[in-house]
Amino acid sequence: MVADTVSRHGLLAPGDRVVVGLSGGADSTALLAVLNELGYDCIAAHCNFHLRGDESQRDMQHAEKICRILGNSLIINSFNVDARKTQHGESTEMACRELRYNWFEELIKEHGARAVAVGHHREDNVETFLLNLMRGTGIDGLRGMRYSRDRVIRPLLDASRSDIESYLADRGLDYVEDSSNKSDDYLRNRLRNHIIPEIKKYFDNAENAILSTMANVDEAGAIYDSAICNYRECCEREGGKLDLEALADVAGENQAAALFAMLKEEGVSATQCRDMMASKSKSRLKFISRKGKIYELDRGMLSVAAGHACAADEVYDVDLSGDIEQPVNIEVSRHDVSEFSPECSADVLYLDAGAISGKHRWLLRHRRTGDRIKPYGMRGSKAVSDLMSDAKFSAADKRAAWMLSCDDEIVWAVGLRASRHFTVTKETKEYIKLRYIKHAKND
Repeated sequence: MVADTVSRHGLLAPGDRVVVGLSGGADSTALLAVLNELGYDCIAAHCNFHLRGDESQRDMQHAEKICRILGNSLIINSFNVDARKTQHGESTEMACRELRYNWFEELIKEHGARAVAVGHHREDNVETFLLNLMRGTGIDGLRGMRYSRDRVIRPLLDASRSDIESYLADRGLDYVEDSSNKSDDYLRNRLRNHIIPEIKKYFDNAENAILSTMANVDEAGAIYDSAICNYRECCEREGGKLDLEALADVAGENQAAALFAMLKEEGVSATQCRDMMASKSKSRLKFISRKGKIYELDRGMLSVAAGHACAADEVYDVDLSGDIEQPVNIEVSRHDVSEFSPECSADVLYLDAGAISGKHRWLLRHRRTGDRIKPYGMRGSKAVSDLMSDAKFSAADKRAAWMLSCDDEIVWAVGLRASRHFTVTKETKEYIKLRYIKHAKND
């Protein structure tokens, strides 16, 4: 069955090297074993997210055991999920997914592999269809999982869970069970453990019917893809610009939907596409996608601006008791006030050491509309945007600049201006010195 799936969908060529995501569960264990049998050069990759205590360690050890039995090399990576969630504001599930697939992409490049293989099977596909349906989706969401997409392949997509367990029993291979699969904390688990069994009570052939529906939608989707390709050809101009007036002419009342189909992979929302089409005759409008790309609209022509926008909600909690490495490099040191000899530099900030006591929350974030600072040496406050304009910051510089705030009060426009909060006074006994290191790796 798997050999036929691989051949029919052109997933791998004979002897290809492939990275195999190995959790230690039944699906991934069977996947590694069967790809070995079919003669592929498999490199197993295990992600340890350290989310389930001893169980996470058990899974890793089982992955090592399976690789010893099958004779495969194994690469293990440990991840800090909380750090990813803090940085990107993602759920645990999404943070794990992004960490996993970003690492898999690195492994593909590093080892010259054709693709990364993951163990999704037909029941997973049915669950994905229903989840997408309940959340509200378009044609792509109703197509279900793809056999191959972005160098991720799913050779087990035609196999059922019972097929997989029978195969492992025949091979004498054991596997581990993830206890979180029984928890109703995740929507997919609720669907798998409760809703799908109820559907099957009333519709005996529900699973096959859903898979048939996905196949039908996929065929219709091919026509849809062709139409979008034609729309793009009609409106694409030199340099990748899109002529929205031309798109409106060919797509008519479906113009916003057509634009969304072209741009959704870049993180542009359906609402933004509607706004773009409604404003197509206007100039100097900017739209920032979820992936940080800046789209500029000028007299009907939509283009991607140079540089990369910083997400407005990109926020980092920071601890001023030691050096800061993310999102920018800032050296932090503590001194006795007798050593105080201030530098006149916007790259240095001095704070009374009392600033880091108590329950203050210190953040690094980007400028927001309406932000004001109370500059050191001045009365009153000043708009941060005005400070940036005075300093002749470019639009890209303004987007990239970082603000250090304490309890929602801006204390330092990093590298630009310090506020008069927590300044060193005659009552100060110790002070904190922060030095912004420009052009650092993470800057």
